[in-house]
Amino acid sequence: MLLHTNPSSESGAMAQVKFFDERSDQSEVKARIVQKYFYVWAKVIIPTAKQREKKIAYIDLYAGPGRYKDGAASTPLMILERAIEDPDLKQMLVTFFNDANKDHTNALQTEIDKLAGIETLAFKPHITCGEVDKDAESYFNETRLIPSFSFVDPFGYKGLSLKIVNGFIKDWGCDCVFFFNYNRINAGISNPAVKSHMDALFGEAVAEKLRKILPDMSPEKREEVILEELAQAIKAMGGKYVLPFRFKNAKGTRTSHSLVFVSKHFKGYEIMKDIMAKESSVADQGVPSFTYSPADASTPLLFSLARPFDGLKDELPKMFAGETLSMKEIYEQHSVDTPFIKKNYKDALLALEVEGRIKANPDKRKKDTFADHVMVTFS
Repeated sequence: MLLHTNPSSESGAMAQVKFFDERSDQSEVKARIVQKYFYVWAKVIIPTAKQREKKIAYIDLYAGPGRYKDGAASTPLMILERAIEDPDLKQMLVTFFNDANKDHTNALQTEIDKLAGIETLAFKPHITCGEVDKDAESYFNETRLIPSFSFVDPFGYKGLSLKIVNGFIKDWGCDCVFFFNYNRINAGISNPAVKSHMDALFGEAVAEKLRKILPDMSPEKREEVILEELAQAIKAMGGKYVLPFRFKNAKGTRTSHSLVFVSKHFKGYEIMKDIMAKESSVADQGVPSFTYSPADASTPLLFSLARPFDGLKDELPKMFAGETLSMKEIYEQHSVDTPFIKKNYKDALLALEVEGRIKANPDKRKKDTFADHVMVTFS
């Protein structure tokens, strides 16, 4: 894999320097989400990959220098450390790291070389220095990828496009997560100077639609519409499951950025949803916010007023009236594009059973359990 290399390019490099000074709480949450998903994804993919490609990949197009200036390791080093310890990953993992900043790639190579046991990996980490541009889009769209988990984390929005996301997810076993800098994208949509970047990110038709409808909207509505249009654009190109995780500013008053996961398979969606749920800073009635906000701990009432679990419990009998389905079927049919996780459905069905609003078969089960195979009849 080769990107268009431009070692002398320092576009955005100075802006990124402060980012790597010290690891923030939000950076830690983002890194945990990416790492947790990679490890679980790998365990799911490896058994089949052993019979097919015999390799899996981790791709990071904005890899950074490997460590923050306070010494904390960034995601590439953590992925490699885990691979060194895991027998399957040690033999099967191919890693590809890119950054446009030559200082970053040099530092990353130095840090990788220092890792104990790095020489035991079957595939040496591949590092390139270059902009993520049209050549990169073409490469990932025209090349058949081995099962890969790809991470796209640009400082702003340059290099992030629907086409590159499509290139990452088009093949079997391939999922992607990308950083969506809401603050800069919100400001950039109506800026003629960055029109080409916005068109690449949303698609030209959607970007033009947003330019027309956003000016009259409130900040809250703008965020909702921008994320919705992005998700629908991704789905239209084949990314069936799209799951955003929002990060709020220090005061918790507005979204600063989001981490957006894309997959073609419900299993991947389910795994990432559980991971993001656990990283949410608050939950209302057991329903996660899919948001990390430093202010949530001090203002729990504002979130709890929504009472989403009650809404789920009331909605299920209406949606499935007259039907008989398994718990698993109910969960898979209803949960997509909602904040609800599997436990919420089990709890809701248990409550509905107690209230006599559904019939469950078998009705005699271990107390407070509702297994995936239990059949549910809605009156």
